[in-house]
Amino acid sequence: MENGLGDERMVLDTIKGPEDVKKLTLEQLPVLAEEMRHALLIRASKHGGHFGPNFGMVEATIALHYVFDSPKDKIVYDVSHQSYPHKMLTGRKDAYLYEEKYDDVSGYSNPHESEHDFFTVGHTSTSVSLAAGLAKARDLRGEDGNIIAVIGDGSLSGGEALEGLDYAAELSSNFIIVVNDNDMSIAENHGGLYQNLKLLRETNGQAECNLFKAFGLDYIYVDKGNDTAALIDAFKQVKDSKKPIVVHINTLKGKGYAPAEQNKERWRFSGAFDIETGKLLYAGGEEGYEEITCRYLLDKMKKDPSVVAITSGTPGVMGFTKSKREEAGKQFVDVGIAEETAVALASGIAANGGKPFYGVYSTFVQRAFDQISQDLCINNNPATIVTFWGSVYGMNDVTHLGLQDIPMLGNIPNLVYLAPVTKEDYLAMLDWSMEQREHPVAIKLPGGKLISDGKAVTKDFGQLNKYEVTQEGSKVAVIGLGAFYGLGQAVADLLEKKTGTQATVINPYYITGVDTGLLEGLKKNHSVVVTLEDGMLDGGFGEKIARFYGDSDVKVLNFGLKKEFLDRYNPEDVMQENHLTAEQIAEDVLAVLKEHRRRYKKAALITRKKG
Repeated sequence: MENGLGDERMVLDTIKGPEDVKKLTLEQLPVLAEEMRHALLIRASKHGGHFGPNFGMVEATIALHYVFDSPKDKIVYDVSHQSYPHKMLTGRKDAYLYEEKYDDVSGYSNPHESEHDFFTVGHTSTSVSLAAGLAKARDLRGEDGNIIAVIGDGSLSGGEALEGLDYAAELSSNFIIVVNDNDMSIAENHGGLYQNLKLLRETNGQAECNLFKAFGLDYIYVDKGNDTAALIDAFKQVKDSKKPIVVHINTLKGKGYAPAEQNKERWRFSGAFDIETGKLLYAGGEEGYEEITCRYLLDKMKKDPSVVAITSGTPGVMGFTKSKREEAGKQFVDVGIAEETAVALASGIAANGGKPFYGVYSTFVQRAFDQISQDLCINNNPATIVTFWGSVYGMNDVTHLGLQDIPMLGNIPNLVYLAPVTKEDYLAMLDWSMEQREHPVAIKLPGGKLISDGKAVTKDFGQLNKYEVTQEGSKVAVIGLGAFYGLGQAVADLLEKKTGTQATVINPYYITGVDTGLLEGLKKNHSVVVTLEDGMLDGGFGEKIARFYGDSDVKVLNFGLKKEFLDRYNPEDVMQENHLTAEQIAEDVLAVLKEHRRRYKKAALITRKKG
C-alpha cells in the first residue's frame, strides 16, 4: 500500500492509539504534527472533505491525547469538522494514509467506528450540551474522569452553545471546554460576542470583559494554539479540575497549506484539487440554483431597498461570495450559525414591511422548526424561505440528510410550501412570493440536475393549491412533485407503451395543499393515482392524496423514501431500494390494474349469475 509520504518510517506509523502518543518525546510531537498535516493534505487533494478546521486543529488534538486518557476521559467534538486528526490518533490513521481506505471512515465523529467517539455529530453548537450530559451522568454515578467539549468560535453563535455554556457552571465538577478560536466561521464571524473574542486575543486573555467568566466559568488563554508544548502545559493545568473551565486557544485555520491560510472561506471544505495550484480537479461549470438565487436577489435589492437576504452562517447556499456580500451591503445579513434567529428575524422584517428571503440547506431548516411554526406562521408574516439540497440527490452523510422537509414544513398551518420543477418555475415563484403579503412561503428547490425549459410561467401562485394537468389521460394519474415530476413523465411513457393507454400526468406545485376539485374529477375515469415525492413518505405529500381518496374505489400508490437514517449512500441504489425507478413503478401500477380487472370480471360474473 502506498501512502504517498515516502518510504522512511514515520512517527505516525508508530501510533496505533492514544497510548502511543504519550510515549513520544516532546521533540517528536511537532514531527508527528507535520506528518499528520501532510497526510491530511494528500487525502484531501484526492478525496475531498473538510479542510481548514482539521489543519488548524492538529497540534491541539495531539496535545489532548498526550495529556488526557481517552476513552476514559471523553472528548466531544462540535460539528466534527475538526475530528480528522482525532481519528488519526485513535486507530483510524490508515483511512488517511492509504487511498483504498479513504472511505473506511465518515467525515464526522462516529461511535460505530471507535470507542473514542461518543456521538454522531454533524450539526453545530452541540458539543458543550452533549458533553455536559456526559459529565452529569458521571457525577450521578459517582465516577471520575475528565469530560472535554471541543467547540469552534463559529459554533459559539448558535443558541445551543450559549445555552450549554450557561448550564455548564451548574455542574460544579470537572468539565473542560476547549474553544478553538480561529476567527472564522464558514465565512467571517458575525455578532457581538466576536468583539469579545477579539479583545481576549488582543489582551492575551487578560481583558476584564470576558464572555466565559460572565457565564461563571474559570478561564485560561493559549495564544499559541498551534504550539504543542504550550497546549500541553495548558491541558495539564486543567486536567482533573474540580470545576468547569474554558481553555481558549488561538489557532490558524488551514495551517500548513498557504492557499487555505490565505482564503479560509474557500478552504473550509474542498473537493479533490491540485496541491500545487489549489485548483479543483472537477470544477463544475454548470449553472446552479445558488448562482440563480444570488443574481435574482441582487437585482431585486437594486430596485427595492426593503429586500434583504438572510443566511445563518452559510452564505454560499445562495451564492453570496465575499464580493457579492459586499455588493449587497446592508441588504445582506448573516446571523451566524443561528437558524432560529434567522427565521425570527425574517418574521420581524416582514411584519414591519420588509421583504426577507432566508436561504437554508434543508438539513439545517429542521433546527428552526419551532420558529417557523411559532414566530413566523402563527403570525402569518410574508417571509420567503428557500430550502436547498433537500433531496435524495443532496448531501448524503447521516448527519446532513435533507429528506424530512416535506413532512416537517408541509404540515405547518398558514405556510405555503411550493415545489418547482424548472428554473423558470422557481423564478416565477420568487416573483410571486417576494411581492405578496398574504402568506409565509417556502420553496423546495429540486435536487439533481437543474432543468431549464425556457418556457414562460404564467401561473398565478396566489390561486392556492391549484395543480396543473400536463397530460390528459385515463385509468392512471401520476402526480410527480418537484424533482420527481420528470420521473412521473417517464412512468407515464412506460405505461402507455405497455398498455396502449395514455396516463394523466400532473404537476402539483403545492406541497401544503390538496386540489380537491381536480382529485374529485379523477374519480370519473381513473382507478389508480400514483404520487411521487423526493423525501420521506411518512407524513408527506402522498399521504395527503391517499387520505383524500380514503375508502373510495381509487387505489393510491405512494412512492418516496422510507423513514430511515441513511449514511454515505449512492442515490441510484437508494432509488432502486425504494422502488423509485420508472420500471419498478410501472410494474407496480400494472399489477394493480391487473387486480382491478380480475375483480371487475369476478363482479360481472356474479352479476350475470344472479340475473
